[in-house]
Amino acid sequence: MRECRRTRKRWTDLPVPQVCERRDPDPSRMQMPQGNPLLLSHTLQELLARDTVQVELIPEKKGLFLKHVEYEVSSQRFQSSVYRRYNDFVVFHEMLLHKFPYRMVPALPPKRMLGADREFIEARRRALKRFINLVARHPPFSEDVVLKLFLSFSGPDVQNKLKESAQLVGDEFMNCKLATRAKDFLPADIQTQFAISRELIRNIYNSFYKLRDRAERIASRAIDNAADLLIFGKELSALGSDTTPLPSWATLNSSAWSFLKQALKGLSVEFALLADKAAQQGKQEENDVVEKLNLFLDLLQSYKDLCARHEKGLLHKPQRALHSYSLMKRPASGTAGQTREPESVQQLESRILEQENAIQTMELRNYFSLYCLHQETQLVHVYLPLTSHILGAFVNSQIQGHKEMSKVWNDLKPKLSCLFAGPNSTLTPPRSPQDGVSPH
Repeated sequence: MRECRRTRKRWTDLPVPQVCERRDPDPSRMQMPQGNPLLLSHTLQELLARDTVQVELIPEKKGLFLKHVEYEVSSQRFQSSVYRRYNDFVVFHEMLLHKFPYRMVPALPPKRMLGADREFIEARRRALKRFINLVARHPPFSEDVVLKLFLSFSGPDVQNKLKESAQLVGDEFMNCKLATRAKDFLPADIQTQFAISRELIRNIYNSFYKLRDRAERIASRAIDNAADLLIFGKELSALGSDTTPLPSWATLNSSAWSFLKQALKGLSVEFALLADKAAQQGKQEENDVVEKLNLFLDLLQSYKDLCARHEKGLLHKPQRALHSYSLMKRPASGTAGQTREPESVQQLESRILEQENAIQTMELRNYFSLYCLHQETQLVHVYLPLTSHILGAFVNSQIQGHKEMSKVWNDLKPKLSCLFAGPNSTLTPPRSPQDGVSPH
């Protein structure tokens, strides 16, 4: 691979780093924004409008030993619909990490284990949908050929196609015009800013994690309430449909029980409707509230993972490189007064030169990593207004759900009057809240 050299004033006494150039650069990716390129100018609405990707299950296919699940992945942006398996997502995820090691790459849900049930498969489908939408709306990812291939390529072997496209070019550092000048755009207190932002986002993550758990419980209670209402109505209907004869000595020749049974029979319809409304509210809160919270949590987790990768690269790789460099310099200085073979000296000097280049390139990469981390931090803050969307969806769901159920309850109330209007009945219907409050 042909390499090019770039010079920096600070390193006039050392060889320049060797950075490879990308083949056939995409003008849209190489275009620099106006002003400081470190600063993002995106809004949440702009990010959400980049694409909406649907991931739906298609019927299972039986393999030789196990069934495997396929997904239909549909993109609004590319007007495409393709079939993908979980392993296709795995290769796509690996290629993203290969090309964008300094960006927030969301994690994939776990691979299916033996005996996975429908609940697991549905949870994984939702997680894959969140993953691909976060990727499709991420500024650098959305303009990369790997994403377009994954969302639109309908050939027989998408995994090899993804790998081939990634092998043609290096990572983002090798393709970005600003990579070797990243330090020039960073604020002087970047490390302090990074520590503060990381702590803030950690706190936000912890709070949203608790909010998501409570939202799940609220949605689950609505669904459980629906099941209880349905059973309640069925039991009333069962009472009304009971055909067991009653002895006359027990009823004292009264027809009250027969009258009650007839009235109870018709109540199951309203309770079934109440159950349906409660189930709708629970499902709506799962889709509009819990899933949006999960989406934001996935983004925050990918930021935490990125911070961990940054620190690992910042601490370990330079230390290993400097250790190797010191080992090579030691024999060179220790044998300065001794006669060595010309080829051996030349080889050692060449190795030292390569190691110095590697150390310098590593430092440039560390600054580029900070540059990307600064932008990814901004991207997290661009997503923060999603909080208002989530709260709005939650409030609207509660209002709509209670309004619809209140209407059914009010429609049900007049039908209860017949329960108190039977022959020889001395009971009166209970007073409604509007009739006044108890003297107590």
